[in-house]
Amino acid sequence: MTEEDKKLLNTFEGKLRHFMYLYEEQQKENASLRQLLAEKEVEIAELQNSRKELEAMYTNLKTARIISINDDELRDTKQRLAKLVREVDKCIALLNE
Repeated sequence: MTEEDKKLLNTFEGKLRHFMYLYEEQQKENASLRQLLAEKEVEIAELQNSRKELEAMYTNLKTARIISINDDELRDTKQRLAKLVREVDKCIALLNE
């Protein structure tokens, strides 16, 4: 083996070691990212379950509110709606003049 071949071989070995180091660093980074991804997926699943529970609670609350309306509230609401309808009718009559 000539002196130039030895230099080339040493250069090749140095570059090979460097690439092996870079490969190991990439493997560590990939493992870290996979762990982070798994944690985020768990967090997303927990948040989705929480959202579903909150939606169910909201639906139950709306149902309870509808059931709890008493006659006085219903009468007051009807009166307010009738008043609004009369006001709209007046406005339409003014526009038609």
